[in-house]
Amino acid sequence: MADFSGYIAADELYDGPYCVLSIVDNHRFKRLVYEVLDHNPTQEDITRFFIRFQGALKARGLGLRGITTDGSPLYPSPVASVFGPIRHQVCQFHVIAELNKAVLKAVAKVRRQLKGTLPKMGRGRPTRANRQLAARKKRLEQKITDLFDHRHLFVQRHLTPSEQKTLRRITRGQPHLRVLRQIVDEAYRLFNRRCRTDTALTKLARLRQRVRRFTGLRQTLNKLFSPTLEKALTFLDDSLLPATSNAVERGNRRHRKMQKTVYRVRTGSHINQRIAVDMLRDAQAQGRLQTTQVLHYARAG
Repeated sequence: MADFSGYIAADELYDGPYCVLSIVDNHRFKRLVYEVLDHNPTQEDITRFFIRFQGALKARGLGLRGITTDGSPLYPSPVASVFGPIRHQVCQFHVIAELNKAVLKAVAKVRRQLKGTLPKMGRGRPTRANRQLAARKKRLEQKITDLFDHRHLFVQRHLTPSEQKTLRRITRGQPHLRVLRQIVDEAYRLFNRRCRTDTALTKLARLRQRVRRFTGLRQTLNKLFSPTLEKALTFLDDSLLPATSNAVERGNRRHRKMQKTVYRVRTGSHINQRIAVDMLRDAQAQGRLQTTQVLHYARAG
C-alpha cells in the first residue's frame, strides 16, 4: 500500500457456497484486502470487512477519499458508518447496463406487437386479390428483422451518420421508438465530465419529468427513477474518482477465467490460496516488468 491512491473499488464475487469480498485500489488496479465467506454476505459482514481495512489504513497513516461499488444495497450503510462522509460512487457501467436492458426489452416488445399484426394467409402463391396483403406482410416481416438486426442502435452511445440513417429508416412509423432513442441520448449526456453533479441532477429531473408524460415509457424506463442513478453521478465533482468499478471487476474476471483451467479452486482454502498467489503476483509486477525489458534488450543486442 506504499503507492495507495486514496480511491478504492469494492465488490463481492459469488462462487457456489462461498463469497469473496474484495477491495482494490481503483487507480493502481491492485487488490488490497480480501475475505472469503462461506455464506451470502450481510451488511454486518461488509461492515466488519470495512473496519478491518480502515484499521490497515490508520496503521499506515493513510486516508480514504472515495469508494466505488455497484448498486447493491449491501454497501451504502456500511460505507457511511465506517468511512464517514466520503464520496460514494455507484458504478456507472452497472447503471447504464440496467437502463440498456430495459430499452432492449421495449424494442423486443415492439417486435412482438408487429408480429401479432401480420396478416393471416394461406399456403402457396398468393392470389391476385391477396397480392397487396402479401406485400404488406413482407414489409412487416422486413421491419421485424431490421429491428432485431439493428437493436444495438437503440443503446449504442455514439452513432455514425450512416447508423443514424439506418435508425431513422427502421423506426419509420414508430415515433415512440425515436423518442426512446432520444431519452437514451439524454441519459448518456448525464455522465459528461464537463458538468458538475448539481447540473447533472437538474438535467435528470427534467428527463424524469419528460418520461412521466409518456405512460408506456415510464413503465419501461423505471430505472431512471432509481436512487442509484443519482449516486452514479457523484464522480462529476471529483476528477480523480473513477466512475466505474472496473478495477475490482477485472480481478473477478481473472478469477473466473482461472477456474476454467484449475477446477480444484472450489473450496474455501483453495480460493484463499489462489487469491493470495494473485496478490503476490501483483506485488511483483513491477520487478517482473523490469526483468522482461532487460531480457528483451539483451536479446536485441
